[in-house]
Amino acid sequence: MVRAASGVLFARPSGFSNNGQDAWLGTARHPVKDTGARAASGWLSARAPADFSHIAVEQAGGYHLPVFPVEVAGWMEACAGKWIIDGTLGGGGHSELFLKAGAAVLGVDRDPEALAHARARLGGFGDRFATWEGNFSRLLEIPAIQHGQRADGLLLDLGVSSRQFDSAARGFSFMREGPLDMRMGPSSPHTAAEVVNAWSEADLARIFFEFGEEPKARRIAAAIVKQRATKPFETTTELAACIEAAAGRHGRTHPATRAFQAIRMAVNEELDSLAAALAAAPSVLKPGGRLLVITFHSLEDRMVKRFLRHRSTPFIDDPGWPEPRPNPDFQFQLLARKAIIPAAEETTRNPRARSAKLRVARLLDPTS
Repeated sequence: MVRAASGVLFARPSGFSNNGQDAWLGTARHPVKDTGARAASGWLSARAPADFSHIAVEQAGGYHLPVFPVEVAGWMEACAGKWIIDGTLGGGGHSELFLKAGAAVLGVDRDPEALAHARARLGGFGDRFATWEGNFSRLLEIPAIQHGQRADGLLLDLGVSSRQFDSAARGFSFMREGPLDMRMGPSSPHTAAEVVNAWSEADLARIFFEFGEEPKARRIAAAIVKQRATKPFETTTELAACIEAAAGRHGRTHPATRAFQAIRMAVNEELDSLAAALAAAPSVLKPGGRLLVITFHSLEDRMVKRFLRHRSTPFIDDPGWPEPRPNPDFQFQLLARKAIIPAAEETTRNPRARSAKLRVARLLDPTS
């Protein structure tokens, strides 16, 4: 049993004040200023390139290397007659595994380029594969879910795809010069340029510390505010150089790594989206349906771990109670009590899998 808690929200970072209004980190709406940041091409004008389909065909299988392919296929138990929602479609690698096993798949993604690629790659599976454009935080808005259909499995593979990270035009990487964008899809409410050039020094320091776990958060925030007063930041390399000058370089890890992660998480409201998706999972899955979540850093994994631990505990206790009480949120059974980590062979083949963790649970039947 565990101590009483407030569900998934107790795993979220503390809020902060923005223009006199309290808001969760990553959801605060800041005044948008004309930063002068350069616009990028492609869907960044709010639509996918008209000719993306042929690019997708040429790059089929190379868009993004899925992590845990063997483990995800095994734990999901996809087969004919099952309907699985891939909540983070990306390049379609995991969806292809499910489709080859005979299942029907709905691929969800907020990135029009990812959707175009996956449609081209997986079109041969016919009507067993469909897509829905949207953030996985909006799973309850999927038409089939609204009409009462429930899934046999839900996969959430969090983080940035290799395709997104390696594209200079998307602005995720400090290693490639590109516009400060970092949006995972055109529906994201603001860009990295807006965050860097318009948010207050206190807000920047807070996201660097809480989202990036950056020990030099205040120093970096102060340097950014000082430099942008002379000229707004426009490119990823400009920002990375400023951070490196402020923080200094020690060891092999670039000093901008944590700050760039924090900005990306704020731009895409990643923790809020994860909290919403986890809360929706019991309403999306049918009894016995499986929830698989792949995380890549400690904040995400901590949230998933606490959510599943709370939702898989039949009784909760509190020092002020005479005895334990039934947990009203008891809904899941943990199929793997600890996080699954990649095998050595996988990290050798795919170095970006090194920080990945997989957690697996099954939705219980409330009538049994």
